[in-house]
Amino acid sequence: MSGWGTKDIPRLDGTTAVVTGANSGIGYYTALELARAGAEVVIGCRDAARGEEALSGLRQQSGGKVELVPLDLSSLASVRSFAEQVRRAHPRLDLLVNNAGIMALPRRETTVDGFEKQFGTNHLGHFALTGLLLPALRASAAPRVVTVSSGVAWGARLDIDDLQSERRYTPMGTYGRSKLANLMFMLELQRRAGDTGLRSMAAHPGGASTGLQKHAFTRSIKLLGQSAQDGALPSLRAATAADVRGGEYYGPRILLMRGAPIRAWVPPQARNEQLAARLWQRSEELTGVRFDLPPGTGPRG
Repeated sequence: MSGWGTKDIPRLDGTTAVVTGANSGIGYYTALELARAGAEVVIGCRDAARGEEALSGLRQQSGGKVELVPLDLSSLASVRSFAEQVRRAHPRLDLLVNNAGIMALPRRETTVDGFEKQFGTNHLGHFALTGLLLPALRASAAPRVVTVSSGVAWGARLDIDDLQSERRYTPMGTYGRSKLANLMFMLELQRRAGDTGLRSMAAHPGGASTGLQKHAFTRSIKLLGQSAQDGALPSLRAATAADVRGGEYYGPRILLMRGAPIRAWVPPQARNEQLAARLWQRSEELTGVRFDLPPGTGPRG
């Protein structure tokens, strides 16, 4: 068997999806296949020129409905503006794919809001976006949130007292912590969603060769990795397959690097519920975003 592929994506007519970072790489192919399956897709892109180029390509290749809304996940003001525009145009949202990310910045940088840039973009930006889009997601009969993590989360440890890497910054170490935070957020969102019907899942693309490798793995990824198109398959399976359950994690079959998407193991450190609850609280405090969840859901007592 060749395994799960784009041929297995069901028809998505009548659904609306948001994909962040869809101007290139796995985000582009995620948006493309969702649009090909009939979903109306909103892409969020930071660079206006690259976003317009991607929009043209997606419309031409998919023949479907695709729209572009500016989004810079390193700016909470931009995240709020994006969410407001999406909610006005689409009061019901069926799928959110938290895909955009940055990796291994050589030196510690900060966002306009003063957050360490990798943690601020990869985790806090998507945390805030999900919370702000939650009313539209809850209007769907079967909403899904897919958060894209990375295999490097396996080697990461989260220090709740140094989330901004002020005491210790290393390019890949900080990146790994942001990707671990993605997994902890995914699981905590599922716990807090309770029986609301929302499903929160995660995916990782394995060794997909994309524009993400500007500062790390630039040579090895070309030898060992797979295409961005194949790297999008774990996200697409989590986003569309009927048998996917909340809290699951998908990645490539072969050595976490390449191949058809299968259910992946969640690192044990990501399953620390106490730490996840503390990360959630700090994320609320830092972003000012609270999740509109009904009574009876929320942190365990």
